[in-house]
Amino acid sequence: MLNIYSDKVMDHFKNPRNMGEMLDADAIGKVGNPTCGDLMYIYIKVKDDIIDDISFQTFGCGAAIATSSMITELAKGKSLDDALKIKRTDVAHALDGLPPIKMHCSNLAADGLHKAINKYRKKKDN
Repeated sequence: MLNIYSDKVMDHFKNPRNMGEMLDADAIGKVGNPTCGDLMYIYIKVKDDIIDDISFQTFGCGAAIATSSMITELAKGKSLDDALKIKRTDVAHALDGLPPIKMHCSNLAADGLHKAINKYRKKKDN
């Protein structure tokens, strides 16, 4: 059978970066897709408006795990404003592409990051 995933997707699936629950997170972005059953938590720790630490817990397919792993690499060390600019297509591009049927996974990863940032800002403003 032909592998539909890039080497980068397979690497991030087999060796995920920044995986695990962050108990002292400043904010958590929880997203899911009821159609495929994927569930993703993106945890962020913020220092001086910079994403100082980030991790994830994902329950889903290999593409969901790979996109979660990649979003943490793309966002770590970025300002909150710059991290909010990370688009769904950026995640897929950084993984050297995803099959069309799996593009929703990159949507979840970007949405989870954005949700965590927006929750952090809302909490900080109150």
